[in-house]
Amino acid sequence: MLLGPLPAGATPRASPVVSPAHAGPEVAAIAGWESLVLDLSAGTAGLRILQVLLDAGGRPLSASDHVLFRSEPAGGSGTVQIRQESIGGRFESDGEFRGTVWLITGPEPGDDEEPAWEMSPRAPTPGEVEDLRQLVAEIVRRRTEP
Repeated sequence: MLLGPLPAGATPRASPVVSPAHAGPEVAAIAGWESLVLDLSAGTAGLRILQVLLDAGGRPLSASDHVLFRSEPAGGSGTVQIRQESIGGRFESDGEFRGTVWLITGPEPGDDEEPAWEMSPRAPTPGEVEDLRQLVAEIVRRRTEP
């Protein structure tokens, strides 16, 4: 469920944005940044991926919550339908969140087919932004060192 509670015991993967082996002036601006990713699978029914980007001081720079639902027709014949819900964006230094909520629906494309999805973007509500902030705080709390 988009912006829903996290399962007990789910721990995000933590990884540096740039490897410490790549030190130098060209990466100095992002040295110490960290990406936290939490993958939650529902098997063939779908998945949920949450991602948080932290600066070297541990301040959240951006975050997203993405849920994919995959539904097969009864009896196994027919077109598989996809529903994606997501919210993502960046946190400004003044604390404001600039992001988008997306709803994407349509048939699952075949191997060589272009997707024929309906895409509906909108601005997040204040309640959705607050829910995302709470998820970010929870993911940061659960983080482990890489």
